[in-house]
Amino acid sequence: MKKKHIIVLLLALMLLVFSVCYFSKQQMRPQAVAIGFYNLENLFDTINDVGLLLSEEFTPESEKQWTSSRYHDKLVNLAFVISKMATDTVPDGLALLGVCEVENRGVLDDLVRQPSIKGRNYQIVHYDSPDERGIDVGLLYNPRYFRVTNSKTYKLTLADDSAFLSRDQLVVSGYLEDELYHILVNHWPSRRGGEEQSRPKRNAAGDLSRYIVDSLVALDVNANILVMGDMNDDPVNESIIEHLGAKHDPRKLAEGDLFNPMHQIYSNGEGTLKFKGEWNLFDMIIVSSGILHGEDSEFKFAKAEIFNEDFLKQKGGAYEGYPNRTYGGKKYLGGYSDHFPVYVILTKNTGQ
Repeated sequence: MKKKHIIVLLLALMLLVFSVCYFSKQQMRPQAVAIGFYNLENLFDTINDVGLLLSEEFTPESEKQWTSSRYHDKLVNLAFVISKMATDTVPDGLALLGVCEVENRGVLDDLVRQPSIKGRNYQIVHYDSPDERGIDVGLLYNPRYFRVTNSKTYKLTLADDSAFLSRDQLVVSGYLEDELYHILVNHWPSRRGGEEQSRPKRNAAGDLSRYIVDSLVALDVNANILVMGDMNDDPVNESIIEHLGAKHDPRKLAEGDLFNPMHQIYSNGEGTLKFKGEWNLFDMIIVSSGILHGEDSEFKFAKAEIFNEDFLKQKGGAYEGYPNRTYGGKKYLGGYSDHFPVYVILTKNTGQ
């Protein structure tokens, strides 16, 4: 065989191998991804960390009798919920999950090792926060879909209260497939002491999240940003609308704006937690205009959902239909959480 024929044959083989690899990779790319948030309701281990207000409540010797068996059962329950979220649309389940009300990195390690989700190989981003009750936020991510490039926390402060302590706001940046995304995980100050009296704290949290978003948008007006968390406010409260600046009409978004898909869900009378017979929707995932309208993006926002399957609800009694939680006061119920989780679906952008 002549030398030039050999060269032509080798080039053809190389082209064939490249084509097979390329198209195989394209076929493996997900057509949709799911991203969620879940308040895990006091996921504490059984060891008392001195100085943390809630930690001493969650020990075998406390009135709640928080034993290793009960801790294990809660891990099993929470992992089961996570294993089921969004699988009707995305069989592989959640690519990312923001969480709050976790005591430390150890409880998240225990959670991702549960058999129902162990196969997803969830990795963890977590920092200890200054919260006096001892609860933090974190992010779980499936490395098959997301690759972390940077993470940091922002401390929430109040100008008129130097002693104020709350959860940090966590920012994780990384690549979802081939595109850069920024995930803000929040747990804003509670309504303890009354909604009106505590409102300035959540307004300050909204201002901090807005500052973070603006700093990202300043670098890229079409940045892919998701702001998620338990905001301890509803989509119609001023912390969300005025301070965070999350809008509810996708048709009125300018570049760099935020869209809150949970607003319409709340308007429909749905919520993620119930108090005195009334639904609140504190748990939200808010998306940037870049995700909503990004014509050149790989994925686009498709829908938002509350994961409120029947197995998560209390059966019978005065609290029928409420989220089936772990404790009712000091009475052990053996449920999941006092909040329903939420998630969004991003689908392949066919307009690319």
